[in-house]
Amino acid sequence: MSNPPNFAQAVDLSSLGKPKATAAVPGIEVTTQNLTTQFLPLSKTKPVILFCWSPRSAESVDMLSVMADLEKSYKGTWALGHVDIDAQPQVAQALQTQKIPYAIALINEQIVPLFEQAYPEAQVRLVLDKVLTLAAEQGVGDAPVEVIEPEEEEAVAALEAGDFATAEAAYKRLLARKPADTFAKLGLAQTQLLIRTDGLVLDAVIKEATDNPSDLSLQLKAADLEIVNGGVEAAFSRLLHVVKERSGDDRNKAKEHLLSLFALVDPADPRLAAARSALANALF
Repeated sequence: MSNPPNFAQAVDLSSLGKPKATAAVPGIEVTTQNLTTQFLPLSKTKPVILFCWSPRSAESVDMLSVMADLEKSYKGTWALGHVDIDAQPQVAQALQTQKIPYAIALINEQIVPLFEQAYPEAQVRLVLDKVLTLAAEQGVGDAPVEVIEPEEEEAVAALEAGDFATAEAAYKRLLARKPADTFAKLGLAQTQLLIRTDGLVLDAVIKEATDNPSDLSLQLKAADLEIVNGGVEAAFSRLLHVVKERSGDDRNKAKEHLLSLFALVDPADPRLAAARSALANALF
Protein backbone atom coordinates (compact mmCIF):
# COMPACT_ATOMS: atom_id res chain seq x y z
CA MET A 1 0.00 0.00 0.00
CA SER A 2 2.88 2.35 -0.66
CA ASN A 3 2.20 5.73 -2.21
CA PRO A 4 3.63 6.45 -5.70
CA PRO A 5 5.22 9.86 -6.20
CA ASN A 6 2.68 10.85 -8.85
CA PHE A 7 -0.39 10.24 -6.66
CA ALA A 8 -2.01 13.53 -7.65
CA GLN A 9 -2.36 12.22 -11.18
CA ALA A 10 -4.23 9.14 -9.99
CA VAL A 11 -7.32 10.99 -8.78
CA ASP A 12 -9.51 13.19 -10.96
CA LEU A 13 -9.30 16.53 -9.15
CA SER A 14 -10.42 18.68 -12.07
CA SER A 15 -13.94 19.19 -10.73
CA LEU A 16 -12.92 20.12 -7.20
CA GLY A 17 -13.32 23.63 -5.89
CA LYS A 18 -12.81 25.42 -2.63
CA PRO A 19 -13.43 23.39 0.52
CA LYS A 20 -17.07 23.28 1.57
CA ALA A 21 -17.72 24.19 5.19
CA THR A 22 -18.61 21.01 7.04
CA ALA A 23 -19.68 20.05 10.53
CA ALA A 24 -18.08 17.13 12.31
CA VAL A 25 -17.24 14.52 9.70
CA PRO A 26 -19.32 11.36 10.25
CA GLY A 27 -17.79 7.92 10.43
CA ILE A 28 -14.24 6.99 11.36
CA GLU A 29 -11.35 8.57 9.48
CA VAL A 30 -9.28 6.01 7.60
CA THR A 31 -5.51 6.42 7.86
CA THR A 32 -2.57 4.36 6.66
CA GLN A 33 -2.26 3.02 10.19
CA ASN A 34 -5.83 2.07 11.09
CA LEU A 35 -6.67 0.73 7.64
CA THR A 36 -4.66 -2.40 8.48
CA THR A 37 -4.95 -2.39 12.26
CA GLN A 38 -8.64 -1.52 12.64
CA PHE A 39 -10.66 -1.74 9.43
CA LEU A 40 -9.28 -4.95 7.94
CA PRO A 41 -9.81 -6.93 11.18
CA LEU A 42 -13.27 -5.34 11.57
CA SER A 43 -14.21 -6.56 8.10
CA LYS A 44 -14.01 -10.13 9.42
CA THR A 45 -16.97 -9.45 11.73
CA LYS A 46 -19.11 -7.06 9.68
CA PRO A 47 -18.91 -5.38 6.26
CA VAL A 48 -17.01 -2.10 6.21
CA ILE A 49 -17.84 0.65 3.72
CA LEU A 50 -14.94 2.97 2.94
CA PHE A 51 -16.10 6.24 1.39
CA CYS A 52 -13.60 8.49 -0.41
CA TRP A 53 -14.41 12.19 -0.50
CA SER A 54 -12.95 15.68 -0.38
CA PRO A 55 -14.09 18.88 1.36
CA ARG A 56 -13.50 20.51 -2.03
CA SER A 57 -16.25 18.42 -3.63
CA ALA A 58 -19.70 19.52 -2.46
CA GLU A 59 -21.23 16.45 -4.10
CA SER A 60 -19.02 14.09 -2.11
CA VAL A 61 -19.65 16.00 1.13
CA ASP A 62 -23.40 15.66 0.64
CA MET A 63 -23.03 11.99 -0.23
CA LEU A 64 -20.98 11.37 2.91
CA SER A 65 -23.88 12.76 4.94
CA VAL A 66 -26.22 10.32 3.19
CA MET A 67 -23.87 7.44 4.00
CA ALA A 68 -23.76 8.50 7.66
CA ASP A 69 -27.56 8.55 7.86
CA LEU A 70 -27.69 5.12 6.26
CA GLU A 71 -25.18 3.71 8.72
CA LYS A 72 -27.46 4.79 11.56
CA SER A 73 -30.56 3.35 9.91
CA TYR A 74 -28.84 -0.03 9.45
CA LYS A 75 -28.18 -0.12 13.21
CA GLY A 76 -24.62 -1.33 13.28
CA THR A 77 -24.82 -4.07 10.66
CA TRP A 78 -21.99 -2.38 8.76
CA ALA A 79 -19.36 0.23 9.62
CA LEU A 80 -18.52 3.46 7.81
CA GLY A 81 -14.98 4.72 7.33
CA HIS A 82 -14.28 7.95 5.46
CA VAL A 83 -11.18 8.77 3.42
CA ASP A 84 -10.44 12.45 2.88
CA ILE A 85 -8.32 12.14 -0.27
CA ASP A 86 -6.61 15.47 0.46
CA ALA A 87 -5.60 14.47 3.99
CA GLN A 88 -4.97 10.77 3.26
CA PRO A 89 -3.60 10.49 -0.28
CA GLN A 90 -1.77 7.24 0.47
CA VAL A 91 -5.01 5.55 1.51
CA ALA A 92 -6.82 6.93 -1.54
CA GLN A 93 -4.12 5.51 -3.76
CA ALA A 94 -4.15 2.16 -1.98
CA LEU A 95 -7.90 1.93 -2.63
CA GLN A 96 -7.32 2.80 -6.33
CA THR A 97 -9.44 5.94 -6.11
CA GLN A 98 -9.87 7.53 -9.53
CA LYS A 99 -12.63 10.03 -8.80
CA ILE A 100 -14.99 10.98 -6.01
CA PRO A 101 -17.36 10.24 -4.46
CA TYR A 102 -16.08 6.67 -4.43
CA ALA A 103 -17.08 3.78 -2.20
CA ILE A 104 -15.80 0.28 -1.67
CA ALA A 105 -16.74 -2.51 0.71
CA LEU A 106 -14.33 -4.55 2.79
CA ILE A 107 -15.63 -8.06 3.38
CA ASN A 108 -13.34 -10.48 5.22
CA GLU A 109 -10.36 -8.30 4.22
CA GLN A 110 -11.37 -8.40 0.54
CA ILE A 111 -12.11 -5.24 -1.47
CA VAL A 112 -15.41 -5.02 -3.36
CA PRO A 113 -15.80 -1.81 -5.47
CA LEU A 114 -19.29 -0.31 -5.09
CA PHE A 115 -19.77 3.01 -6.88
CA GLU A 116 -17.94 6.13 -7.98
CA GLN A 117 -20.82 8.54 -8.45
CA ALA A 118 -23.40 10.16 -6.21
CA TYR A 119 -26.64 8.18 -6.14
CA PRO A 120 -30.08 8.60 -4.59
CA GLU A 121 -30.46 7.04 -1.17
CA ALA A 122 -32.86 4.37 -2.45
CA GLN A 123 -30.27 3.05 -4.88
CA VAL A 124 -27.51 3.09 -2.28
CA ARG A 125 -29.74 1.02 0.00
CA LEU A 126 -30.05 -1.60 -2.73
CA VAL A 127 -26.26 -1.72 -2.99
CA LEU A 128 -25.85 -1.99 0.79
CA ASP A 129 -28.37 -4.83 0.97
CA LYS A 130 -26.37 -6.69 -1.70
CA VAL A 131 -23.19 -6.11 0.33
CA LEU A 132 -24.81 -7.50 3.48
CA THR A 133 -26.11 -10.51 1.57
CA LEU A 134 -22.71 -11.18 0.00
CA ALA A 135 -20.99 -10.82 3.37
CA ALA A 136 -23.44 -13.22 5.03
CA GLU A 137 -22.73 -15.81 2.32
CA GLN A 138 -19.07 -15.58 3.35
CA GLY A 139 -19.87 -15.97 7.03
CA VAL A 140 -19.51 -12.26 7.87
CA GLY A 141 -22.51 -10.70 9.61
CA ASP A 142 -26.15 -11.38 8.81
CA ALA A 143 -28.13 -10.96 5.63
CA PRO A 144 -30.60 -8.04 5.69
CA VAL A 145 -33.97 -8.91 7.15
CA GLU A 146 -36.71 -7.90 4.78
CA VAL A 147 -39.52 -6.10 6.58
CA ILE A 148 -42.60 -5.73 4.41
CA GLU A 149 -45.03 -2.98 5.31
CA PRO A 150 -48.75 -3.84 4.87
CA GLU A 151 -49.13 -1.17 2.18
CA GLU A 152 -46.13 -2.57 0.32
CA GLU A 153 -47.59 -6.06 0.53
CA GLU A 154 -50.83 -4.71 -0.91
CA ALA A 155 -48.95 -2.91 -3.67
CA VAL A 156 -46.95 -6.00 -4.65
CA ALA A 157 -50.11 -8.12 -4.79
CA ALA A 158 -51.81 -5.46 -6.92
CA LEU A 159 -48.85 -5.31 -9.30
CA GLU A 160 -48.90 -9.08 -9.70
CA ALA A 161 -52.59 -8.79 -10.58
CA GLY A 162 -51.93 -5.99 -13.05
CA ASP A 163 -53.88 -3.49 -10.94
CA PHE A 164 -51.48 -0.57 -11.20
CA ALA A 165 -53.90 2.03 -9.80
CA THR A 166 -54.32 0.10 -6.56
CA ALA A 167 -50.57 -0.39 -6.30
CA GLU A 168 -49.97 3.33 -6.81
CA ALA A 169 -52.52 4.22 -4.13
CA ALA A 170 -50.93 1.76 -1.68
CA TYR A 171 -47.44 3.18 -2.21
CA LYS A 172 -48.77 6.72 -1.76
CA ARG A 173 -50.41 5.75 1.53
CA LEU A 174 -47.15 4.21 2.70
CA LEU A 175 -45.25 7.38 1.79
CA ALA A 176 -47.83 9.50 3.59
CA ARG A 177 -47.11 7.44 6.70
CA LYS A 178 -43.37 7.06 6.14
CA PRO A 179 -42.19 9.88 3.83
CA ALA A 180 -38.55 8.77 4.01
CA ASP A 181 -39.20 5.16 2.96
CA THR A 182 -36.83 4.80 0.03
CA PHE A 183 -38.23 1.49 -1.15
CA ALA A 184 -41.72 2.97 -1.28
CA LYS A 185 -40.39 5.83 -3.38
CA LEU A 186 -38.75 3.39 -5.75
CA GLY A 187 -41.86 1.22 -5.87
CA LEU A 188 -44.05 4.22 -6.63
CA ALA A 189 -41.71 5.33 -9.41
CA GLN A 190 -41.75 1.84 -10.95
CA THR A 191 -45.53 1.65 -10.67
CA GLN A 192 -46.02 5.05 -12.27
CA LEU A 193 -43.76 3.96 -15.12
CA LEU A 194 -46.00 0.94 -15.65
CA ILE A 195 -49.06 3.20 -15.60
CA ARG A 196 -47.52 5.52 -18.21
CA THR A 197 -46.76 2.61 -20.53
CA ASP A 198 -49.81 0.44 -19.91
CA GLY A 199 -51.48 -0.56 -23.16
CA LEU A 200 -48.85 1.00 -25.38
CA VAL A 201 -47.15 -0.98 -28.14
CA LEU A 202 -43.39 -0.58 -28.30
CA ASP A 203 -42.89 -0.72 -32.07
CA ALA A 204 -45.79 1.65 -32.76
CA VAL A 205 -44.61 4.26 -30.26
CA ILE A 206 -40.98 4.04 -31.43
CA LYS A 207 -42.07 4.54 -35.05
CA GLU A 208 -44.25 7.50 -34.09
CA ALA A 209 -41.41 9.05 -32.08
CA THR A 210 -38.99 8.50 -34.97
CA ASP A 211 -41.41 10.10 -37.44
CA ASN A 212 -41.96 13.08 -35.12
CA PRO A 213 -38.56 13.86 -33.58
CA SER A 214 -39.65 17.33 -32.42
CA ASP A 215 -42.54 15.98 -30.31
CA LEU A 216 -41.12 15.86 -26.78
CA SER A 217 -44.02 13.92 -25.29
CA LEU A 218 -43.46 11.14 -27.83
CA GLN A 219 -39.75 10.98 -27.00
CA LEU A 220 -40.52 10.68 -23.29
CA LYS A 221 -43.14 8.00 -23.98
CA ALA A 222 -40.73 6.07 -26.22
CA ALA A 223 -37.99 6.21 -23.56
CA ASP A 224 -40.41 4.86 -20.95
CA LEU A 225 -41.32 1.95 -23.20
CA GLU A 226 -37.69 1.23 -23.98
CA ILE A 227 -36.86 1.04 -20.27
CA VAL A 228 -39.82 -1.24 -19.57
CA ASN A 229 -38.71 -3.54 -22.39
CA GLY A 230 -35.08 -3.68 -21.27
CA GLY A 231 -33.74 -1.10 -23.70
CA VAL A 232 -31.78 0.84 -21.12
CA GLU A 233 -29.15 2.21 -23.51
CA ALA A 234 -31.77 3.12 -26.11
CA ALA A 235 -33.86 5.04 -23.58
CA PHE A 236 -30.86 6.88 -22.19
CA SER A 237 -29.52 7.73 -25.65
CA ARG A 238 -32.90 9.03 -26.77
CA LEU A 239 -33.23 11.47 -23.89
CA LEU A 240 -29.56 12.46 -23.95
CA HIS A 241 -30.06 13.45 -27.58
CA VAL A 242 -33.03 15.62 -26.58
CA VAL A 243 -30.99 17.27 -23.82
CA LYS A 244 -28.19 18.04 -26.28
CA GLU A 245 -30.48 19.36 -29.01
CA ARG A 246 -33.10 21.30 -27.04
CA SER A 247 -33.08 24.29 -24.73
CA GLY A 248 -35.35 25.89 -22.16
CA ASP A 249 -38.32 23.95 -20.80
CA ASP A 250 -37.94 21.06 -23.25
CA ARG A 251 -34.37 20.49 -22.16
CA ASN A 252 -35.29 20.64 -18.49
CA LYS A 253 -38.20 18.23 -18.94
CA ALA A 254 -36.00 15.77 -20.81
CA LYS A 255 -33.29 16.04 -18.15
CA GLU A 256 -35.71 15.49 -15.26
CA HIS A 257 -37.31 12.55 -17.04
CA LEU A 258 -33.90 11.05 -17.69
CA LEU A 259 -32.97 11.43 -14.02
CA SER A 260 -36.19 9.67 -13.05
CA LEU A 261 -35.22 6.76 -15.30
CA PHE A 262 -31.71 6.71 -13.81
CA ALA A 263 -33.33 6.00 -10.42
CA LEU A 264 -34.84 2.80 -11.82
CA VAL A 265 -31.52 1.25 -12.88
CA ASP A 266 -29.07 -0.67 -10.70
CA PRO A 267 -26.33 1.76 -9.52
CA ALA A 268 -23.69 -0.81 -10.46
CA ASP A 269 -24.89 -0.97 -14.09
CA PRO A 270 -22.07 0.43 -16.28
CA ARG A 271 -24.67 1.81 -18.69
CA LEU A 272 -25.89 4.08 -15.92
CA ALA A 273 -22.41 5.40 -15.18
CA ALA A 274 -21.84 6.10 -18.88
CA ALA A 275 -25.18 7.90 -19.20
CA ARG A 276 -24.55 10.02 -16.12
CA SER A 277 -21.20 11.09 -17.55
CA ALA A 278 -22.80 11.86 -20.91
CA LEU A 279 -25.52 13.94 -19.21
CA ALA A 280 -22.93 15.95 -17.28
CA ASN A 281 -21.05 16.64 -20.52
CA ALA A 282 -24.26 17.65 -22.28
CA LEU A 283 -25.20 20.09 -19.52
CA PHE A 284 -21.81 21.61 -18.86
